[in-house]
Amino acid sequence: MKSLRSLKIFGMASLGVVFTTTVVAQAQDNTFYYWGLSVGQSHSQIEDRLTTDSLLHTSMSPKSFRNDAQDTGYKVFGGYQLNRNFALEAGYFNLGKFSYTTALPGGAMNGRYEIEGLNLDLVGMLPLGEKWSALARLGVQRALTRDGFDGPGFPAHASVDNSQRDNNIKLGVGLQYEISSSILVRAEAERYRVKDGLGNDGDVNLFSVSLVLPFGRTAVRHVAAAPAPAYVPPVPLAYIAPVVAATPVPAPAPAAVVRPKKVHFSADSLFSFDKAVITPDGKSALNVFAGELRGTRFSMILVEGHTDRLGTSVYNQRLSQERADAVNAYLVSSAGIEATKINAVGRGENDPVTRSADCRGKTATRSLIACLQPDRRVDVEVTGER
Repeated sequence: MKSLRSLKIFGMASLGVVFTTTVVAQAQDNTFYYWGLSVGQSHSQIEDRLTTDSLLHTSMSPKSFRNDAQDTGYKVFGGYQLNRNFALEAGYFNLGKFSYTTALPGGAMNGRYEIEGLNLDLVGMLPLGEKWSALARLGVQRALTRDGFDGPGFPAHASVDNSQRDNNIKLGVGLQYEISSSILVRAEAERYRVKDGLGNDGDVNLFSVSLVLPFGRTAVRHVAAAPAPAYVPPVPLAYIAPVVAATPVPAPAPAAVVRPKKVHFSADSLFSFDKAVITPDGKSALNVFAGELRGTRFSMILVEGHTDRLGTSVYNQRLSQERADAVNAYLVSSAGIEATKINAVGRGENDPVTRSADCRGKTATRSLIACLQPDRRVDVEVTGER
């Protein structure tokens, strides 16, 4: 009963560290909670002879002739992603049950032991691409090992049941694959440093596959401070000179045809970071643009939203469409443009202004984000006649 109480106290302390850390990490990007389940194969490397020696208080125990050192192990865990590269994780683990049989003067003796406990790990992550990441973990764990013995060779003076509680370290490496923003899969190899029920040190390895389910996750990216809103002046309207008929009575001049004009707005000047709601400064820039269009009859206005290549393609496509829709709706409501003559399209990251050779890398560093700034924009193309 005392063992279970110690394990519960350790677990509550571990979860307390996780949730206390989240207060500090709230201001960082790429933060979210998650929980998961791992199942795999455990391999015990605890020396059976040392266990028998400790039980019998001798150093002459024979080697066991039967050893079942493998079993199914599992973990249940929860964590908090502190940023793109680190997470804090706490959980319960059960490394399985193991057994062995050794020959003693009085006959065969059967030994068995099982190991479970609680852990708190710092998990490091190194992105290898858009979906893959390498994992490494270092943690502390409190393990409870329970030993039991029986058989005709078991000495009467020895203790039948023995248990050991111990605080120790654990290590692990693995890979993680992001199926979607709400489903992750991991494959890991971990080593737990534990004691048997009589206090002898040993290791247990766990090779497992994990299903990780994030919740409260939002796709965010580190960006530099947005520059002051800058309005890009439109291309001057060019008119074709009226054609006059060679008759005494002049023919009416045809309507002047206006070449399509394209205006580029920096997305950072129209919207707050990771938002599709136009800021007051962005509305001012659009109002200036709308004033330039007064007196022009439109046949079509095309609004195109663009993002840089950071983040997932699905997220970038959605954000570019939402921003194009926001500019569309504002021009209709504030400039009186007919909704049937304006169209909004999201291009995502598919039409960048920058080149890969000019802006190298995939990690969202400040220098890379600044280099990719021209890609984050909203283009407005107007086709009409004066």
